[in-house]
Amino acid sequence: MSVAFTFPGQGSQAVGMGKELAETYAEARAVFEEVDEALGEKLSAVMFDGPEETLTLTANAQPALMAVSMAVIRILEARGLNLKDKVSFVAGHSLGEYSALCAAGTFSLANTARLLRIRGNAMQAAVPFGEGAMAAIIGLEHGDVEAVCQEASTAGSCQIANDNGGGQLVISGAKAAVEKAAALASEQGAKRAIMLPVSAPFHSALMAPAADAMREALSKVEKKSPVVPLIANVCAAPVTDAQEIAALLVEQVTGQVRWRETVEWFGANGVTTLYELGSGKVLTGLARRIDKTVNGISVNTPADIDAALATMLG
Repeated sequence: MSVAFTFPGQGSQAVGMGKELAETYAEARAVFEEVDEALGEKLSAVMFDGPEETLTLTANAQPALMAVSMAVIRILEARGLNLKDKVSFVAGHSLGEYSALCAAGTFSLANTARLLRIRGNAMQAAVPFGEGAMAAIIGLEHGDVEAVCQEASTAGSCQIANDNGGGQLVISGAKAAVEKAAALASEQGAKRAIMLPVSAPFHSALMAPAADAMREALSKVEKKSPVVPLIANVCAAPVTDAQEIAALLVEQVTGQVRWRETVEWFGANGVTTLYELGSGKVLTGLARRIDKTVNGISVNTPADIDAALATMLG
């Protein structure tokens, strides 16, 4: 049996996240305090008590989600889990890739928090509000959605941002082009084409200024090779070289999150269980839709942690 740890991305945040962990475990409190200190503000207070609109801001949601994931990791480690011995691979959805790398020792916790704050601010600032958009396309194949984006690109930049599997693809780019692509997708027989309530066109070519910001930030931060391979978003393949990982993180800002292919890679390479560490259960649900041979398990409560330890440490 081979295990991989996965880490959620934006959209999995919720007011109250991490609160029960902080009340139950000293290790979780230490993580949240270290993140607060790294950012110079009480992000943990926003995580625990809201308001929701403040937590949902990209610059807050990204480090907050990472903090909850790392709290779970630190709790598991304090109870005897050695990542290198028990886990074969790590992967994360978009910002979750930073959580995965922090868990695997590539970045320190404080540096990961600061990188994600830079990333969130840079992504928000890259495109003036209202000029970009994203849409979910349900029920079309990858090639069909690619063709629709190509046709719609006469109205501006438009591309696939996330391939989430289970017939769900997210497109991103200039507002007029994304709206045109969504309409074309409906004409092509998509079950649904839904404009998403997002603040920026993430994972599109319009994010190039944010990619430049991350290239600079990543060049200045200490990086180590991860203790287990990362299955990277943009190539859906294992990487272990710290410099290559940094380059892929830059590429990821404007590139496609290939999550369907990532889960398929796990299934084809002997991974039987994906533990989703952190807030929510989004990746666990996606895993079930993508590959029935891979068992997805979310770990974000004390009971989840006890169950995971019982299974993994036996």
